[in-house]
Amino acid sequence: MRPLLTLFLLSLSLVAADPAHYALPAPEAEATLPGEGALRRYDGYVKRWNSVRPQWAADVTKDQGAVVFLGDSITQGWGADFKKSFDGLRLANRGIGGDTTRGMLIRLQEDVLSLHPKAVVLLMGTNDIETEVPAEAIGRNFQKIVAALKAHDAKMPVIVCRIFPSSASKKRPKETILAVNELIAAAVKNDPQFTVLDTYALFANAEGDAIPALFPDLLHLNAAGYAKWASALRPIFATLGYLETQAEEFKPDPGFVSLFNGKDLTGWGYRVTPPRKAPKVPKPNAPLFVEIKQTENFDGKAESSDGRYRAINGRLVVTTPAEGRRIQELDTLRDYPEDFILKLEFRATPNADSGVYLRKPQLQCRDYLVAGPYKDLKKYKAQDWNELIVTVKGGVSHAECNGEVLEDALKVPETGPIGLEGDRGQMEYRRLQIKTLTK
Repeated sequence: MRPLLTLFLLSLSLVAADPAHYALPAPEAEATLPGEGALRRYDGYVKRWNSVRPQWAADVTKDQGAVVFLGDSITQGWGADFKKSFDGLRLANRGIGGDTTRGMLIRLQEDVLSLHPKAVVLLMGTNDIETEVPAEAIGRNFQKIVAALKAHDAKMPVIVCRIFPSSASKKRPKETILAVNELIAAAVKNDPQFTVLDTYALFANAEGDAIPALFPDLLHLNAAGYAKWASALRPIFATLGYLETQAEEFKPDPGFVSLFNGKDLTGWGYRVTPPRKAPKVPKPNAPLFVEIKQTENFDGKAESSDGRYRAINGRLVVTTPAEGRRIQELDTLRDYPEDFILKLEFRATPNADSGVYLRKPQLQCRDYLVAGPYKDLKKYKAQDWNELIVTVKGGVSHAECNGEVLEDALKVPETGPIGLEGDRGQMEYRRLQIKTLTK
């Protein structure tokens, strides 16, 4: 261990012997502390803050290099073992029930950054809303947390979970949650260090509130809810290289040839796109449309020139764009004028939006039940692998997802490439294979 780090950890262990150092600051001390919004004072919160923080300080050596979850009672609810949802990954839970963005800002250095985390997972803001901290103040607190994380390590991955839905009956109306979520997303927009995960859409019902089957009290998750949250996080951890680190052995079906070797982007590239006409009145949240002015060939390369498309352990990953929405297209180098059957599997993070180009027309390939357009599918597996089979004959395509029909007669041109769109969220593809048919 480096000498300076050893001294730092030793100093923390000495401080940990003094529980008073980790006690919730007195009301008269708040004016000297960073952030906005009064700290909470109810008994359960004070006891939790005062009891767990000294213990965390004692564990600072053990928890070095962990993936750290910072949050309130929803994060606390993972428990110390995270319900065995991320086997093989060292984790540290730094959730305190009742905490606010200001409380997390105040304890960020000692509870989180002292661990020199491998990555950080953030979920915060719901208690600020309940205590009527103005949305703009919540946003400013979050900006300070972002700044501190970047100052500590500008390369450390940070996953930002949008505030979960709740209910106006819990003093957490959807309109306020949505407004704060927009401020949170805006604070990290265009910064590739931060990955925003749409955990609001993951858990919202048709009215935008919490789903009672997952939130019995319309605020806290049950076991099924944590399993759903874990399923949303695992693909991100896999892309970061923390999980699913071994590529599967894949051989194409008889008569099929592979479109992706699992190791690099051989056979794929960027094609020139027509120039786009700039709008007269640009919209502030309009997606970025990527213009390709020169053809690029990615043979032998593990990722595209801009890093958006990556080959990671047998998966062709379309990464989450820092811009929020970034629309572009990766194509096969070869055109397919023949009739064909295309098979692939895809996995989408919550509310992710992508598509498969069939010569040119796009077959929407998304987190269907949230993003649509095929919201009534019975066999779609959210945040898991789904099979897509497309048959193109005589200029018409038939597409099925896990055996359910998506499109029965989508017209396609005479020739063109197979393409993968990128838009919002993370999409992964694997087992891409094609069989050309004799006309």
